[in-house]
Amino acid sequence: MEIFGLSEGTVRLGVFASVFAIMACVEAILPRKQRTQPRGSRWFTNWSLVIIDSIVLRILFPILAVGAAGYAGEQGWGLLNAVPLPIWLEIILAIVLLDFAVWAQHVASHKIPILWRIHKVHHVDRDIDVTTGIRFHPIEIVLSMAYKLLVVIALGPAALAVVLFEVILNASAMFNHANVRLPLAVDRVLRTIIVTPDMHRVHHSIIHRETDSNYGFFFSLWDRLFGTYIAQPNRGHNGVVIGLDEHQDDSPSSLFWSLMLPFKNAKVTVKPPSGQETTQ
Repeated sequence: MEIFGLSEGTVRLGVFASVFAIMACVEAILPRKQRTQPRGSRWFTNWSLVIIDSIVLRILFPILAVGAAGYAGEQGWGLLNAVPLPIWLEIILAIVLLDFAVWAQHVASHKIPILWRIHKVHHVDRDIDVTTGIRFHPIEIVLSMAYKLLVVIALGPAALAVVLFEVILNASAMFNHANVRLPLAVDRVLRTIIVTPDMHRVHHSIIHRETDSNYGFFFSLWDRLFGTYIAQPNRGHNGVVIGLDEHQDDSPSSLFWSLMLPFKNAKVTVKPPSGQETTQ
């Protein structure tokens, strides 16, 4: 499909490149937190994962979310195809419902052990910046796309709504992972509606209670509604340690290590009668 005379792919790539460039520049000028690792090796690994993810998706899926929306429309499938609505209202509802679906998927990726093993590849990044927002294991990308296709077919949104949502999702993931210092007043206003970098940084803390919070990617209301919202990290943004406690070394910056992480033996936590936890 075309938007303003441009193909969907051109629009998405243009927005992606623009948002990435803007956030990378702002990070360099106004960083929120000091880096713990050199940018070069981290960015090589994170960008390599993006390239691998894109290739895998193209090989495994004959159609992606936008194509699924078009097909569902032709077949009359899905909730929004069964209820006649003005296009502007359908687009708004579709974006809100798709965002909720992504929020729910994110929660599941933390709560279901096998999904967490895969999602850990995103969380082991020891610095959080614009590239963290695009750092995902290929298996997670495949599962996410399969889930998204099912949601799109069940919901039946207009193809334009899916394009807009995909653009918003990618842009917001880079924005809220960016290591940028927003004025506190601006952050306070923005986070009433959307997820800000300070809000999402809490989610990347090594403290489990904080990792188990602020799951949103675009709208911030889901965490507030379901009680998973934490306003600020316990140690403050300068003191918060990013990543996972068991991987505070240089390993996450290795591409091969990151690809193999879901298949490594997980540590087993044993709770003795005294209530004290030991790790074996």
